[in-house]
Amino acid sequence: MSFSNDTKNELARVMAKKQCCRMAELAALVKMDGVIQISGQHKMSLHLATESAAVARKVFTYLKNLFGVHTDIAIKKKTKLKKNNIYLVRMMPQQKVSQVLPALGIIDENGQLLNDIKPDLLKKDCCRRAYLRGVFLGGGSVSDPEGDYHLEVLVSDENFSQTLCELMKRYGLAAKVNRRKNWDVVYLKGSEDIIKLLNLMGAHSALLNFENVRVYKDVRNQVNRLVNCETANLSKTVNAAMKQAEDIKLIEEAVGLAKLPENLRSVAELRLQHPDISLKELGEMLEPPIGKSGVNHRIRRIQRMAEKIRKKHEE
Repeated sequence: MSFSNDTKNELARVMAKKQCCRMAELAALVKMDGVIQISGQHKMSLHLATESAAVARKVFTYLKNLFGVHTDIAIKKKTKLKKNNIYLVRMMPQQKVSQVLPALGIIDENGQLLNDIKPDLLKKDCCRRAYLRGVFLGGGSVSDPEGDYHLEVLVSDENFSQTLCELMKRYGLAAKVNRRKNWDVVYLKGSEDIIKLLNLMGAHSALLNFENVRVYKDVRNQVNRLVNCETANLSKTVNAAMKQAEDIKLIEEAVGLAKLPENLRSVAELRLQHPDISLKELGEMLEPPIGKSGVNHRIRRIQRMAEKIRKKHEE
């Protein structure tokens, strides 16, 4: 099962304790996944479809607890490649439908569809968190933290996507909106923002799993950077040492190392004997020992002598 499905399953089992929070979460679920049907004599029914049995049970429980309405749950099999069940929560035409929909901010008192969130649903912090949980359960997904950090909610209404984006920004989340075909996508990219939203919604187990993977990934990346840096430095040291050895051999063939001043000859001989050690290590082997900068100064003098010999050969 994917990380996103695990997160949704956890959130689906979080039952809000306060009535106001249940109302907010139910309103978000109906906003995201609900369908209003109008039959003869303007009778309205409400259908909500979800792939999660836990979400279906939550909607059923909230409707019964908040409004005392009769609902039933039907199960449909997908006919395409995906074999997940579709759970339909159906509130058939009845008097209370006209009470439920305005209370959830789906329609106004005149029966017109509302695009924005009903302000009464978001008065309290706990209700805003519950609403975000309902929105995510209705149309959200989060990528596996092993890959790129990405959380998104698919929204069909442009006004609602902007309102949802502003709601997330109230919590300091850097939410953005992008258009994808016929959908608006409200998304978060940073790992810190995703962790914060998981915490706000109550997905604490998913948050811990996300953090564990993130820490492991950060440590692994840091180790890789250090290894790459060490490898690059080692390659640089080896290449430089090989070039130094070439210069020294050129001088040895042209004039002999015995013609070099004592301080240069001792460094040249040590370099030929130890072609794979650093300048610092070379300096420590000298008698008396000298620092890296001192060895580097002598090596440069040897390199200048080798360049002069090359130029004479070219002439």
